[in-house]
Amino acid sequence: MSTAADALKHVWFHATSTQSLRAEGGMTVFTKGEDCYLIDDKGNRYLDALSGGAFVTNVGHGRAEIADAIAAQARELAYVAPYNFIAPTTVELAKVVADLAPGDLDRVFFTSGGSESVETAMKIVKQYHWLGGDQKRTKVISRRGSYHGSTQYAMSISGASHDFNNKIFGPLVPGCLQVPHNNCYRCEYGLSRPSCGMLCASMIERQILHEGPETVAAIIAEPVPAAASIYPAPDEYLPMLREIADKYGVLLIIDEVINGFGRTGSMFACEQWGVVPDVMTMAKGLTSGYIPMGAVAASKRVIDRFENASGREAGLNHVLSFGGHAAAAAGALKNLEILQREKLVENSREMGRYLLDSLDTLRKLPLVGDIRGRGLLAAVELVRDKKTREPFAPGDQMSVRMTNYLRDEGILARTFQVVEFGPPLTAGREEVDKIVTGVEKAIRRFAKDVNIPC
Repeated sequence: MSTAADALKHVWFHATSTQSLRAEGGMTVFTKGEDCYLIDDKGNRYLDALSGGAFVTNVGHGRAEIADAIAAQARELAYVAPYNFIAPTTVELAKVVADLAPGDLDRVFFTSGGSESVETAMKIVKQYHWLGGDQKRTKVISRRGSYHGSTQYAMSISGASHDFNNKIFGPLVPGCLQVPHNNCYRCEYGLSRPSCGMLCASMIERQILHEGPETVAAIIAEPVPAAASIYPAPDEYLPMLREIADKYGVLLIIDEVINGFGRTGSMFACEQWGVVPDVMTMAKGLTSGYIPMGAVAASKRVIDRFENASGREAGLNHVLSFGGHAAAAAGALKNLEILQREKLVENSREMGRYLLDSLDTLRKLPLVGDIRGRGLLAAVELVRDKKTREPFAPGDQMSVRMTNYLRDEGILARTFQVVEFGPPLTAGREEVDKIVTGVEKAIRRFAKDVNIPC
């Protein structure tokens, strides 16, 4: 049997039906990666405009020195349990992450990935309040349209597909509250800036007052919700969240699982708004996908409460078998070394501006409603009508068609409500030009499908 046939028989794919995998082009077997490109088992070469499919491979594919670092550590010591055992490599990584993180986020808890990082953050904030005598502070406020992971708690605070998740996996974790998102192109109130008065942010304060401040543990937000249409926060938004959290004794969690490690043009996206969270989640770009790992960093304010406690309650009541894995830590260290040595954060900022400026030329097309992003994280939103911003109906098959048309141009991208791009941070003008040229051709092909002159 072929690799694809074996995969269909034995591999349970993530969030994808077997029927769609069996369709033409539904599954691709990739055998090699080279910088910004992926090569399939038929020898086809694609520009990886999604960094491995999930905004992960920040330093690009095929970095032998990361593989060598992982192997060297595994030969010496691959693993010790993360209770009272630790490897020097893990300690070194914690120091590096603490140094890179904004403000006083100096204590790091390691996980195996993004969903675990969010789950860990939830436990940190709950135990923080419990230790402070605020046992009623159990509720968490997130935004509709957000995505924070797929474990039960992370899924429960994710606003994206909330109705679908609640239908299948409910009851979800109680106390997870969603407020309107900050997508200015599709404001839930039908308002526009600046006359809106940042109602989306002030609604968080109203939600806290409605629930009772003594019951709210945390606010969680991505600066740029990458898995939900890629809309950067307005300039006032994150600072307002910081002020609201401080006003009511609520902890602010910033989710940097996708945004972090240079993706948006700074080491962490929240730095662009001058905001330091109480807790920050990380993953993906921490290792660029060469090995699974995530992390959560906490501020001195949070850590002091644990340090001043006594007995069993003084330790975070949470454990992950592979948290701080020594070989993974070695891979992360080498990945972060490359990120800084090659100035990839700066490249993300520079090429991100070039990408957005280049994509902006597509506004001339009647199907292009909005262009937005930050760093090498960008979205093109297609609409049936520019004035009404009417989206395409499911029957138009915009997602499938645009994805396939881009593949015909040698580009791997993702289309849901928008066409999403997030190439490795090594991307240069050649890759950006290929993306812009390819998406314009794909849009023009799709326009013919839906009988819109373009």
